[in-house]
Amino acid sequence: MAPVTSLSDSVNQQLGSAISATVPEASADPLLRRSDRADFQANGILALAKKAKANPRDLATQVVSQIVTGDVIKDVEVSGPGFLNVTITDRAITETLAARYEDGDRLGVPLKDEPGTTVIDYAQPNVAKEMHVGHLRSAVIGDALRGMLDFTGEKTIGRHHIGDWGTQFGMLIQYLIENPGELAPPDEVDGEQAMSNLNRVYKASRVVFDSDEEFKERARKRVVALQSGDKETLELWQQFVDESKVYFYSVFEKLDMEIRDEEIVGESAYNEGMPETARLLEEMGVAVRSEGALVVFFDEIRGKDDQPVPLIVQKADGGFGYPASDLTAIRNRVSELHATTLLYVVDVRQSLHFKMVFEAARRAGWLSDDVTAHNMGYGTVLGADGKPFKTREGETVKLEDLLDEAVERATAVVREKAEKVGLTEEEIVENGRYVGIGAVKYADLSTSPNRDYKFDLDQMVSLNGDTSVYLQYAYARIQSILRKAGESATPTAHPELELAPAERALGLHLDAFGNTVFESAAEYAPHKLAAYLYQLASHLTTFYDQCPVLKADTPEQTENRLFLVDLTARTLHKGMALLGIRTPEKL
Repeated sequence: MAPVTSLSDSVNQQLGSAISATVPEASADPLLRRSDRADFQANGILALAKKAKANPRDLATQVVSQIVTGDVIKDVEVSGPGFLNVTITDRAITETLAARYEDGDRLGVPLKDEPGTTVIDYAQPNVAKEMHVGHLRSAVIGDALRGMLDFTGEKTIGRHHIGDWGTQFGMLIQYLIENPGELAPPDEVDGEQAMSNLNRVYKASRVVFDSDEEFKERARKRVVALQSGDKETLELWQQFVDESKVYFYSVFEKLDMEIRDEEIVGESAYNEGMPETARLLEEMGVAVRSEGALVVFFDEIRGKDDQPVPLIVQKADGGFGYPASDLTAIRNRVSELHATTLLYVVDVRQSLHFKMVFEAARRAGWLSDDVTAHNMGYGTVLGADGKPFKTREGETVKLEDLLDEAVERATAVVREKAEKVGLTEEEIVENGRYVGIGAVKYADLSTSPNRDYKFDLDQMVSLNGDTSVYLQYAYARIQSILRKAGESATPTAHPELELAPAERALGLHLDAFGNTVFESAAEYAPHKLAAYLYQLASHLTTFYDQCPVLKADTPEQTENRLFLVDLTARTLHKGMALLGIRTPEKL
């Protein structure tokens, strides 16, 4: 089925044609938006009148005279200094929604005309370390961006740039060599046991490292052996990585996220390419030698002493750090993965680092107008006191503990209503997980990524307010209505029917779904899709209050309202799925 043209697009086209007929040399945007005074309001006449040196209200009147009303536009009136208030026909609303309804899972949303390939760097845990609340936002935001971009037709490739390289591994590996048998094989432990083992080994090795100078020297030599590819060292390093992956997968499973093994490409993957990166940068003159180190300078980036802040590609001792691995990763993603966009979902505190890395890559020609990079810097998760979220003891909150508590709280909320909706114990447990994890994700995604937000579980699992539970409940409520309707009435569009104000408001909002998804994906703004879904659920609540469905005035009206609520359910389900949140059938 062909993609469905939205009502706003149809109105835009008609207004654009009317403007061109009135002022042939003009190419003004009608600046159409939803309005409380009518279905839509166009504000573009004001700017056009200024260019044409005409009276805006007179010009608006001339434009209106060129508009043919009937099929889509019911009425256009000039308001104020030259605004156009546009009212849509009831038939156009119903027929457009019917086309979306018949389009199945895509809901009439088209694919991008020229999709590219976006490599998304997100969910970057560290080997041999527990994931904490600081890892939450990268994982949740990155997963949602993938869902939205995929839906628009973009090809996405995930990259989890895990911390699996560096000096701490010399310490860990040397300890294992001197204390064999400390780690169980990865296939013999679950996620919790794997991290417990790694924590124990890490703490034990750290004690020896800090107290024994001879061990510390042996550990440093072990780092050299690791970087040079020593067989025994690499085998033990791989054991740490495999053990950590068991743990990573257990956490991501709790987050209800799919992490593909081939997309876990850590710092180690770029080790061999870093000397080549340094050589190329130096040969091109992008990087220069300064006090023995290879650095890139930026005149516009200066420190407190007003001196240029360098990006150190290679240290004076020959070692490589994060800039070298990140630049090598860019080379790989552009040349091997053929990326047109590189998207990094990384803590906002690393913004300066990535600003310098991206500029260095542009100077080298690895990034260009055709291949762009963006840092989706995100804010901090705060506690109720407005400070970075910590335990009562002042320690960083473990991500698993946080997720477990969310599920526990949500399960209690689900259990309270279980008897009323006839949930089995198995359904209570399953829905508790969906509601708890959905609550955590939605609280994150409904906030602009670059802002901090407070982590408040009581509010997150509330049935009232802007929460995922409110949206999930709206979806479940519709499913209950559809089950009650059974075979007595089938969702069917009736374009001949006049629509009530609440039906019109719901229908016009449903029509905006595709444009909202495209805008949210293009701007890397999952909070805009979350806001749309909350507004949709709010429109649905008003509709329920004002428009009886199963007890409507006529059978045709019942069918039409069933059609409206069914399309609303499908839209909620699809929108929530794009954000990585499940919608239970009963709640």
